[in-house]
Amino acid sequence: MPSITLPVPGGGTRAHTTAQRLAWHDFTGPAPTSRSVYAAAHVVVDPLTDTIDWDTTLAFRRHLWSLGLGVADGMDTAQRGGGLTWPHARELVVRSGAEATAAGGALAFGAATDQLDPLTAWSLDDLADAYLEQVTLIAQAGATPVLMGSRLLAATAQGPDDYLYVYDRVLAQTDGPVLLHWLGAAFDPAMHDYWGDRDLDAATGTVLQVMGLHPGKVTGIKVSLLDAGREIAMRRRLPAGVRMFTGDDFNYDTLIRGDDHGHSEALLGVFDAIAAPARAALARLDAGDPDGFSAVLAPTVPLARHLFTAPTAAYKTGVVLLAWLNGHQRHFHLLGGAQSARSVSHLVRLFELADEAGALADPDLAVHRMRQLLAVAGFEG
Repeated sequence: MPSITLPVPGGGTRAHTTAQRLAWHDFTGPAPTSRSVYAAAHVVVDPLTDTIDWDTTLAFRRHLWSLGLGVADGMDTAQRGGGLTWPHARELVVRSGAEATAAGGALAFGAATDQLDPLTAWSLDDLADAYLEQVTLIAQAGATPVLMGSRLLAATAQGPDDYLYVYDRVLAQTDGPVLLHWLGAAFDPAMHDYWGDRDLDAATGTVLQVMGLHPGKVTGIKVSLLDAGREIAMRRRLPAGVRMFTGDDFNYDTLIRGDDHGHSEALLGVFDAIAAPARAALARLDAGDPDGFSAVLAPTVPLARHLFTAPTAAYKTGVVLLAWLNGHQRHFHLLGGAQSARSVSHLVRLFELADEAGALADPDLAVHRMRQLLAVAGFEG
């Protein structure tokens, strides 16, 4: 297997020999039967123009669908609110919708209020109308809308009643199904008191009220609080017909496996980076082998925890590094130059953990590209 000399933080070097390539990177097949699973997908930038490379972006989505995974698009993994503008997202949903139809793949897409000027004061009705504009376009593209947190709503709302008002207006004019998304402050500090209260118990009560406003329309909620105990407690309180989609990139293995009282489905940014081992694990779960599921997926958790280490929002840098190392794009660049959001030592450790997790599709290519990255950084090991 190929070897590479890696720098050690503080000075020195160490040799790393990659593990054998695993057969699950060759898998193609239908969707899992035991869980509903979406990988939140990144977009690929054209670094020469700082616009979207549509061909490569859509090819990566076809890769995820070939594994039987659903695609959650236009969300934070795609740099929504951090480089991916509403005009980008509007074109992305149309293109992804057409590709999903052709592939027969599941597609969810984020709806927000980011078409509005963030420096203007907006009313609650303006915000509801903005959500509805995006929800309508997403539904027309054949995707399931995901009502993401709105920074403008967080800045405008005076308390829980304002959230209830906006979501009630949106759900009243939506046929459904829709998913909700509760993004925690670790991912976006603007969401520190979303649902109108910094007390998470009170906020949970409000979001449960939202789900009860229009039974049958909200069919799931993605919770990204990085708090497994809170997710499990909330999962047990969900209204009938509403499923929990874990967004916990630290504890997804145990949350998806579940317990005697139930389990979480998955809508995860980390599944962009570990799509092949995740699908292999789900195949074992489908076969009634939960221990086999854990044996495959548990080794990916150290990778995920490193990928999402603080500042958590910078995880997208690592996601794109792994896409480049795995041959899904020709370069290591993100919208707005966000590839610089992580240190070289962070990326070196990410490479090692990806190898240990069986997440490198082609170790020879990964080693070659890692050498290129280190050479640019001035390392001559």
